[in-house]
Amino acid sequence: MLGHASTGLRPVEAIRPVLRRIAGARRAVHCKQTTVIFTYERLAVAAIARLFFTLYYGTEGEKLPPITDKILTLSAIEVARKIRKKEITSVEVVEACIRRIGDVNPVVNCFVEDRFTAALKEAREADELVRSGTMTETQLAQEKPFLGVPFTTKDCIGVKGLHQTSGVVLRRDFIAEKDADVIKLLRDKGSIIIGITNVPELCMWWETHNHIHGRTKNPYNTTRIVGGSSGGEGCIQAVAGSIFGVGSDIGGSIRMPAYFNGVFGHKPSRNTVSNMGQYPIPQTELLHSFLGTGPITRHAVDLKPLLNIMAGDNSNKLNLSDKVDIGKLKVFYQFSNDAPLTDSVDPEIIAAMKKVVEFLDVKHKIQAEEIKIDRLKKSIAIWFANMKNQTKFGHFIMESNSVFAICKEFFKNIIGCSGNTLIGIVTSLFDYSGPEIGSEKYIHYLKVRDDLEKTFKDILGNNGVFLYPTHPTTAPYHNEPLFKALNFSYTAIINCLGFPSTTIPLGLSRDGLPIGIQVIANHNNDRLCLAMAEELDIAFGGWREPQKDS
Repeated sequence: MLGHASTGLRPVEAIRPVLRRIAGARRAVHCKQTTVIFTYERLAVAAIARLFFTLYYGTEGEKLPPITDKILTLSAIEVARKIRKKEITSVEVVEACIRRIGDVNPVVNCFVEDRFTAALKEAREADELVRSGTMTETQLAQEKPFLGVPFTTKDCIGVKGLHQTSGVVLRRDFIAEKDADVIKLLRDKGSIIIGITNVPELCMWWETHNHIHGRTKNPYNTTRIVGGSSGGEGCIQAVAGSIFGVGSDIGGSIRMPAYFNGVFGHKPSRNTVSNMGQYPIPQTELLHSFLGTGPITRHAVDLKPLLNIMAGDNSNKLNLSDKVDIGKLKVFYQFSNDAPLTDSVDPEIIAAMKKVVEFLDVKHKIQAEEIKIDRLKKSIAIWFANMKNQTKFGHFIMESNSVFAICKEFFKNIIGCSGNTLIGIVTSLFDYSGPEIGSEKYIHYLKVRDDLEKTFKDILGNNGVFLYPTHPTTAPYHNEPLFKALNFSYTAIINCLGFPSTTIPLGLSRDGLPIGIQVIANHNNDRLCLAMAEELDIAFGGWREPQKDS
């Protein structure tokens, strides 16, 4: 008997959302008949998988302890202000984070290694600096704007003295010798790193699970995923285990976890925030331009000051101090990419986007324009071709990555003897397929990407934003992404184009799971995304404490 079949959920109810998506797909498909048949077969498999997972996991997960330290609900800039004004101490904030992590981590498994002793020492030093009066409150705000504020980052971004495994068993004993550039910049401005959070194997899947630290669970419903690869970081922000977080994003790895966990996440414009000190580090300039390191927060107001620090010397080209008049922005939106082998966008997500459009019309007299960029149908093909690397994926996670060795690892996985996850093995195998670098097909997709980038640049100009789903569904069940693997196309394509993008929570679905959208702008116009995030945070309520009303 299935472990959680006693939930009382009728099978028809379990698959009804998927059946609606199948019906929607019939209207959306404009492909050859063979592709249509293949699409329906995939959707049928997805429907059966959803039924199985619903019967297995049920509709309710484990209960999460409520937040008891109200300090943890404040924005990072407010916490920093209170520390400077001696209304609270850094030690109090760090201790509150430590207590919260201790309360929730046994339930959600998002936090994998701490530096609590060192963090408390640094917190005492921060408090002493404030008490000493050697720097005025104004000087502290200018020179150390996040003095005493605790934060976390994902286990692929180097923190001196902590493990940096990236979820790879072969790296389980690797210790970072120095801080990644972005961690150093934040610490120089007074922030205190308290530990690291869980990631998928090699940070290349959109469910957070590996064979070192296990699986991370969604705090809104622990039967659901947190996304990836910054899944542990999205989760710890949702449960208020640290005041802010740092993630990285090469296919949606900040934005999907932020979306699934109901918080804000920003992928910066390409080549603005240093990626040095991460593992794996992109091996070509092209791949490097796809990877963005950025903030994950509960409050939109924290994104801009954090990005200003994280961008270092590049912050000048972002013009983050320039005031943005929301009413003068041009707003465009698209409900779906209509890509094959992806789910149709959930009606609740479409409804939320329509509410945003209506709000902008009523409050700011903005007549948002619905557009249809057909090339977005090719999002996955573009991303996979452009992500081709001379070094095979299996090289990073296996001692031998020959096809024979990968197949051997697959069978070891079946019997529970592999150090690799199933998706890591499958990805290693599939990496032998697809266009080779320099081939005619590879060059073709580079051009398609360039053409799509130009299309967006022409539409957005210097004062336009594009509203777009972050993901077509709410958070699926654990392991369910295996049956809808390409749904990450909505975020991945933006990495290829190098545009800034911010995920914005817009409330909860009828099942109590976060929903939201992403806002995209032209290169180096991050401030437009961030201004829209702040506006919609106020209008739609932003982050909601998980399970608060359950």
